[in-house]
Amino acid sequence: MRLPLWGFMILTGIKCESARTCPLDHVTEQGEAGLFGGRPRCRTLMMERRMGEPHSLPLLLLVVGAVLLGPLVSTLDVPLDLPQPPTITHQSPKDYIIDPRENIVIHCEAKGKPHPSFSWTRNGTHFDLEQHPNVHMRAHSGTLVVDISRERAEHYEGAYQCTARNKHGTAVSNDIMVRQPIEFIILRVFLKGSPLWSKEKIKPIVIQEGVSLVLPCRPPAGFPPPIVFWMDNNFQRLPQSNRVSQSLNGDLYFSNVLHEDSRSDYICYARFPHTQTIQQKQPIAVKVLNLDAINETMEAFYNDTDLFSEEPVDERKPTFLIPSGPSRSKMVLRGQVLEMECIAEGLPTPDISWAKVSGELPTMRASFLHHQKILRIVNVSEADAGNYRCTARNRLGSVHHTIQVTVKAAPYWISGAPRNLVLAPGENGVLMCRASGTPKPGIQWAMNGVPIEYAPKDPSRKVEDDTIIFTDVQTGSSAVYQCNVSNQHGYLLANAFVNVLSEPPRVLTPANKVYQVIKNHRALLECTYFGSPIPKITWFKESRSGTLDAETHKEHDNGTLEIRVAQPRNSGKYTCVARNSLGIYENHVHLEVKEPTRILRQPEYRVVQRGRSVVFECKVKHDPSLTPTMTWLKDNGELPDDERFVVDADSLTIGDVTESDAGVYTCIMNTTLDHDSASAELTVVEATPTPAVVNERPEPPTDLELTDHKKRSVQLTWIPGDEHNSPIQKFVIQYEDSLHHHRGHWHNLTEVPGTKTTAHLKLSPYVHYNFRVLAINSMGVSRPSFPSKMYKTEPSAPDENPTDVHGFGTEHDNLVISWKPLSGLQANGPGLHYRVMWRQKMMDSEWIVATVANNSKFVVSRTPTFVPYELKVQAVNDYGAAPEPAVAYGHSGEDLPVAAPESVQAYVLNSTLAEIHWEPVTQKLIRGYLKGYKVYYWRERSLHKHNPHHTEKQILTFSGNHSKGKLPGLHPFSLYSFNVRVFNGKGEGPPSRNQQFETPEGVPGAPSSLTVTNPNLDSLSLEWNPPRDQNGLLTGYTLKYHPVNNSNELGPEEELALAANETSVTLLNLKYSTRYKFYLNAKTRKGPGPAVTQEAVTIVDEAFMTHLDKDVGTGGSASAASPFGSVNSSRGEDGTLISWEYWGPERNIYLEYIVENSEGEDEWRKELVNGSQNFMLRGLKEGLSYRVRLVAQGHGDQEPHRSKELTVTVPAVASRQVDIATQGWFIGLMCAIALLILILLIICFIQRNKGGKYPVKEKEDAHTDPEFQPMKDEDCTFGEYSDNEDHKPLKGSRTPSSGTVKRDDSDDSLVDYGEGGDGQFNEDGSFIGQYSGKSVSRDTAAAAEGHESSEAPSPINAMNSLNSFV
Repeated sequence: MRLPLWGFMILTGIKCESARTCPLDHVTEQGEAGLFGGRPRCRTLMMERRMGEPHSLPLLLLVVGAVLLGPLVSTLDVPLDLPQPPTITHQSPKDYIIDPRENIVIHCEAKGKPHPSFSWTRNGTHFDLEQHPNVHMRAHSGTLVVDISRERAEHYEGAYQCTARNKHGTAVSNDIMVRQPIEFIILRVFLKGSPLWSKEKIKPIVIQEGVSLVLPCRPPAGFPPPIVFWMDNNFQRLPQSNRVSQSLNGDLYFSNVLHEDSRSDYICYARFPHTQTIQQKQPIAVKVLNLDAINETMEAFYNDTDLFSEEPVDERKPTFLIPSGPSRSKMVLRGQVLEMECIAEGLPTPDISWAKVSGELPTMRASFLHHQKILRIVNVSEADAGNYRCTARNRLGSVHHTIQVTVKAAPYWISGAPRNLVLAPGENGVLMCRASGTPKPGIQWAMNGVPIEYAPKDPSRKVEDDTIIFTDVQTGSSAVYQCNVSNQHGYLLANAFVNVLSEPPRVLTPANKVYQVIKNHRALLECTYFGSPIPKITWFKESRSGTLDAETHKEHDNGTLEIRVAQPRNSGKYTCVARNSLGIYENHVHLEVKEPTRILRQPEYRVVQRGRSVVFECKVKHDPSLTPTMTWLKDNGELPDDERFVVDADSLTIGDVTESDAGVYTCIMNTTLDHDSASAELTVVEATPTPAVVNERPEPPTDLELTDHKKRSVQLTWIPGDEHNSPIQKFVIQYEDSLHHHRGHWHNLTEVPGTKTTAHLKLSPYVHYNFRVLAINSMGVSRPSFPSKMYKTEPSAPDENPTDVHGFGTEHDNLVISWKPLSGLQANGPGLHYRVMWRQKMMDSEWIVATVANNSKFVVSRTPTFVPYELKVQAVNDYGAAPEPAVAYGHSGEDLPVAAPESVQAYVLNSTLAEIHWEPVTQKLIRGYLKGYKVYYWRERSLHKHNPHHTEKQILTFSGNHSKGKLPGLHPFSLYSFNVRVFNGKGEGPPSRNQQFETPEGVPGAPSSLTVTNPNLDSLSLEWNPPRDQNGLLTGYTLKYHPVNNSNELGPEEELALAANETSVTLLNLKYSTRYKFYLNAKTRKGPGPAVTQEAVTIVDEAFMTHLDKDVGTGGSASAASPFGSVNSSRGEDGTLISWEYWGPERNIYLEYIVENSEGEDEWRKELVNGSQNFMLRGLKEGLSYRVRLVAQGHGDQEPHRSKELTVTVPAVASRQVDIATQGWFIGLMCAIALLILILLIICFIQRNKGGKYPVKEKEDAHTDPEFQPMKDEDCTFGEYSDNEDHKPLKGSRTPSSGTVKRDDSDDSLVDYGEGGDGQFNEDGSFIGQYSGKSVSRDTAAAAEGHESSEAPSPINAMNSLNSFV
């Protein structure tokens, strides 16, 4: 005795706690679109095992044996006239919720030959219909209908399973759980006296302003869960914000309450979707008070409420209201929706943000709800597992909560459910049930609903885990196999039959089918076939001797013949021949190549005055055998429904133009095969003033009269109105159909020349006509005439059938037939409806007919997948039918491809380019219109052992029928994995088996860093890190460097070869105070890579180092040493020339200047002087002094380096017309001054030498200067003056061009023996001594000198002044 599948699960030890959790959950029926073609191959459907399971050796040998022992066959959609096991085509969902207002209908439909019989089980036992008079099964179907009007619905709750069987096998449905919604169960309790929601009065809530608050909702349970929302008494939704929001459980949270939150009608509603009922909770009153208001209302509320606070609420950092604690965990199933929630309180209101701790949020699948408080991720995958952190933050602080998400998975198909097999006797095949899940699911097989171990033995069958291998099958081995995959989170159940047939070939494409195609387009001639063994297809043109050119013709595996670029010479009769070992069959089709549709005269841009008329022309050329249809659009939309718009065969006329008529007008010419379009813009302008005597639009015609009355014609006459000095060009006759349209809707009927006053009008049946006439002259269109009397035509049968008949599928098992309906004018009579007819092509079956009214489409259900159909739509009314309609063609719906490309190989072209080859998937396995192939590829890792693992996948799409494609932009020296998938209009098919290839070595990238360390006088060190992208095995490094002078000119190049394991080098014998530029690149066996560059400067001479040491020793920092040397200025005719010395590495150099004694330091003006050592400063105002400095901008956050400031004074010049330097008096004056200065210098040197004979102590006694500090030898200062020191030249000394040296604030500066002078270092570290003598009485000297300096001129200053004149 055969056991039902439910019993099979109990026998095999699967524990079923409830019917819902047993692994009879999902049936997937896989129909095949098209038929299998091509050369015989082994019928191996799926050669991959579940992820993570290696192939066992026995299974591998069995599969290889199956490949070697028979031809390859795919799943076939067997024609219904051939024997085949049952296939379930339609069933109810596994969760069936009872609607008490309707009968219970549990669907179970199946096909097979012979037609299957049906039976049911309920809760695992046979369901006897005879014992249930309220239950009946529909005829020729397994669908159960339960009449619950005479018995309570709960009596029929339970788990139902349908079985469909015939002599070739048994198929079972999924487990259908029939139950009532929870809310109805609660409602029954309510009718017995227990309320749904608590009805007790809720006490008002009085709360202090600023405190957090939670209003609970807690609605009754329901399935599916109710939708919760908060409203007021007026059924208006309560506003929500980042301060006030609703949680996932329906409660209303206030992060802090405000006074405006006070109200008495906070009402929670729960809507139950299945029953469309709404429940309401009792209103909640909330009163928000500050501390003063609380004290004032203490007495009024004392008996009814609780007071929450007696202290003013201070601002506070956030804390979480939900969830509690610092972290929690959450489990979610793959494919479900993950929702995580964080609601915080605080003052001010906290802001919520989300982040994934160890990764990025999936931006395409993640969204934020309720003002960032809920993170929602749809279609969860294993990659979404990890820690998620929500952060609440206000200006007082922040708080975090971590949610650890674990992703489990109910079983899911890896490459689709097992597919049906059609085998010829003696052939081999394989059924595979590849599924995955977390935890790993178990797999069980059954045959015809009986566990495989209890099924009749079959020597041709071998079961190996998730695979059944068939070898040398024989007639009588047909059966339906069930694959059951389950784990603790769910299960999958799939039926797949094995049908053993011997069938001669047949061609299913209708005989003498006519294909039409536009010239230079692709033509596809179908030859859909069936046979077992699989037939071979051959194409001929005109006769068996007519061979086809392989360059222009291509024969596809599914039998289709493709002509890549159709030309008129390709028109004619084609023959496809199908043959196998059992016979031969041929079929003829015809190809017609049509001329394309082209617009010869396009509409032109027009500018027209308001109130005038405008005409757009659109003349078209098309194939004479095709019927064109002209359509006009305005701004890509329909034309306004206005009588001013008149559409003719090749033009559009707009009368009495207004501003709203401006826009872009497009004419579209459509045929059944192609279309063409063109556009033009209309601009409307105001009318220009005209003289008093002008031409005007004509007056409307009068006295309309109808004569010569016939069934479909009438004669209209009229009297023209006044022309207003502009002859009438034509008359437009319009009609109004009061039977089919509202009054006032006028249509153009015809036009006649302006010289005629009579028109013979052709009419349509079943129309109530009113006519009117408009006159047109050069000035525009007249007002309409008064309407004529009504003229009624008699009804008749339709003259024409609907056009644009199409057949397509929106689902894999339906066919949508659509058409353009007839207008009311085309109906010709009342009761218009359509007779829709369809049948499969090449089936020679009767037409199936359906009647459709008030619609322009019809859906045929339960069709085979992607099968061609013949279609006809005929118009019918109460007076008869239209002529026999033409046959149109269409396809039922597409489904996902069921096979992956085979023979997938990779050919590496170079280190960054590979070419992938594959065998295209046959059309039948594509099950739809081929869109192309996708190559998924990813970098597993670099072949270098130190490089990390890479998993980011990339996709490259190759549209159309390709068998190879190139992968550019690869990483050299890397391991790549890839697979190939075919896709159609429905989506992608399964991937091919993952394969790998290695890219060869390439040149490496640049070293990831290069830094300069330990700079000294004649050496420095370089340190670097290897390249991030080594692209191979490093063989070494090459270091090149040049000295760079102040003009950025490169000196001689030095080159140094370094070992691959070196990351630093010290360069010796460099020039001091010199800038060097370094280039470092890495090398592999492929060659050198790009270089990284760096610049550095060797330290200056020892005197400068001493100066730096002194700065550091007295509290300064080394970074304070300026890279600038002396800064000088000189005045020229074009401006002030600023020159400087600079040895720093920075390249961003600016010159800044500001008027001296300016109040704001932000008023510095800036000039860019990169790579220069001087700059001509122009535009300085005469008579003003400026502060000037140089600035070197470092990188990142480094402080900029600034030079010492230089004061530049621009003298006031009355006139520049006379060159003063050429005047005699000026030359004489300068000579006298030079002589005077020379005398003063001699006196100063005598005085100085005389003073040098005394010790320093005597000078201190003679000149009591409180700022004077004696200088000691150990401090590099002078204790006393020496004649020898005085006579030494001041080597390398320089003075600023201003002629003054400011006192240095540092204690290390050298103070002159006289009354104050300054000492300073030059850029090379040498000492600059400046000696000056001062008058005993500073005040007296100041009075005598006026505004001049009180200091006496120093000898050095005097020499500099003389040099400037000379």
